[in-house]
Amino acid sequence: MHNFKKIIKTVIVLAVCIALLVGLDMALYPCTFMRNDIHAVVSNQYDDIILGTSHGMTDIDPAVMEETTGRSGHNLCVGGEYGIDAYYLARLVAEKQSPARIIYEVDPGYFVSEKEEGNNYLLFYHEFPFSRAKLEYFWNSIAKCNFRTILFPWYEYSLSYELGKIGETFPRKWNKDYDISHLKSDTQEYHESGLIERYPVDTSKLKMKDIKLFEEDQVNPQNMEYLGKLIDFCRENDIEFVAVTTPIPIDTLRTYSDNYNAAWKYFGEYFDEKGVTYLNFNTQYFKAFSHELNAYTDYDGHMNGNAAEAYSRVLADILKGESK
Repeated sequence: MHNFKKIIKTVIVLAVCIALLVGLDMALYPCTFMRNDIHAVVSNQYDDIILGTSHGMTDIDPAVMEETTGRSGHNLCVGGEYGIDAYYLARLVAEKQSPARIIYEVDPGYFVSEKEEGNNYLLFYHEFPFSRAKLEYFWNSIAKCNFRTILFPWYEYSLSYELGKIGETFPRKWNKDYDISHLKSDTQEYHESGLIERYPVDTSKLKMKDIKLFEEDQVNPQNMEYLGKLIDFCRENDIEFVAVTTPIPIDTLRTYSDNYNAAWKYFGEYFDEKGVTYLNFNTQYFKAFSHELNAYTDYDGHMNGNAAEAYSRVLADILKGESK
């Protein structure tokens, strides 16, 4: 009997701790755009799912593409999304719906760097509903994080800032409110299609800095491993896979021509060996869209909203032609 009471007390303490952690998470972990993205792709059926980095996030609008292709889509690209994240996002989507095509935006710089711990590490995983994809994602990625990242995901954010927003955050989650009006700032806004539209900037004030440059001898094996897994997963599940590299400003291409030429050669050969369609808007499709700086918000190649709309139409036309 004594042991039974100890077990009951232990269970109660654990239950209280879990409830407390869940409550704090509800109150302090912010409602990010990824919360809306994951909700969209597990609740709706889409023909196209777009994965990739911040270039895909700002440059590709599925809603605009649909006007040309007639195919519905959602953009799951975000800065800090590495191959392992894209792979498990694809796994989750396929578990919850049946996409016909995955469009994967390729930024060469992401293949020579490692994923850093921080709030971006949990940005995707935190919003996953319970699923096989989430369990495997945890085991192969999140479990390697600092224990605070796992138990207290809100600690990566400014507590003083989030405390002041509890009155908005908690009711939004409790009521399962996915309104996007709060996902807007002075420089950008989130669209229901998953695009994050950047507002035009004064390009005369831009400086070339903090660009991730490709070097073949620095390629991270894990990043390539998960790109291969993503391609194989799509084949095994009868999902078309298309790789895309979005345009980069001409000044950047010229300044770092050796790095970019090495990247185009490396990925061109890789996708050719894999039998994958690769649309590179800095090589064979160079003339399809502007490389002038006024179409972008930085030298790295993130487009402003007007350019993204125009580019999405160009991409849609090319994809429509490729599928004939």
